[in-house]
Amino acid sequence: MGIQAIMFDLDDTLLWDDRSVKQAFEATCAYASQRTGADAAELEQAVRREARALYETYETFPFTQMIGINPFEGLWGNFTAGEHEMFRKLGQIAPDYRREAWTRGLAAVGIDDAAFGAELAEQFPMHRRKLPIAYEETFSVLDELQGKYKLLLLTNGSPDLQEEKLAMTPELVPYFDEIVISGSFGEGKPSPKLFAHALERLGLEVGDCIMVGDKLTTDIKGANGVGMISVWINRHGAVRSDEIVPAYEIASLSELPGLAARLSAE
Repeated sequence: MGIQAIMFDLDDTLLWDDRSVKQAFEATCAYASQRTGADAAELEQAVRREARALYETYETFPFTQMIGINPFEGLWGNFTAGEHEMFRKLGQIAPDYRREAWTRGLAAVGIDDAAFGAELAEQFPMHRRKLPIAYEETFSVLDELQGKYKLLLLTNGSPDLQEEKLAMTPELVPYFDEIVISGSFGEGKPSPKLFAHALERLGLEVGDCIMVGDKLTTDIKGANGVGMISVWINRHGAVRSDEIVPAYEIASLSELPGLAARLSAE
C-alpha cells in the first residue's frame, strides 16, 4: 500500500527554534548592552557558553539528554508537567539555573552584577515567548500532505514546554492525527520504544511510515534503528559522517511531498 503516514520532528523541522532562541538572545543582550555598555554579541556567546557548562553539572543532565531538553530550553521552561520525578527537580532548578547562567555570562564580559543577571534571566523567557517562528514552507507542505497521509508529530522535550510551543503556533496542531512528546512517554528519540509507541498510536507498521527530522542523532538514528524510512532535512548544507546515514536527504520541506509520492508509488 506504500507510505500511509509521515512522522515529523517539531523543533528546527517545522518550527525554527534556533532562530527563535537567537532572536530572544539578541533582544535580551541588546537590552543589557544599553544598560551596561557590554558588547551584545560577546555577552550572548558568554551566556550560551556558561549555560551549557552549568546545565551539565546538574543531576538532571542525563535525564534531559535522554528526553531531549537542551540548555536553552532550560532558560525559559517551567517544567511543571510530566510524571517523572526529574521534571520536579528541573522545575526546582530552573530559576536558579537561569539567574546563574546570565550572572556568569555577565561576569565573563566584566560585569559583576547578580541583580542584573536575575533581571536578564526574566527578560529572556519574556522575549522567547513572543517569538514563535515556523519555516516559510511549513504550512503549505502540510496542506499538501494532509488527507493523503496520516500525520504524526514526534517531538523530544518537556511536555509543558512542547505544548506551549504548539499553543504559540495553534494553526499547527490541527494537521496532526497524533502528537507524541517524549517527556510524556518517558523516553526520547532515538529510543525504539518511542517509535513503537508512535506506530501503535497510528495503528500502522514500520514499513507504512517515514520519519522526517533535522537531527541525525535522534530523528534519523531512531528511524533507522527500527527499520523506518528516514528523511533528513539538511537546510544548512551540513556535512555528515557515515556514522548515521539517512535513507533520503532533502534541503527543504518543499521537497517532501514529491518524495513521499514517489515512495508511495514503489
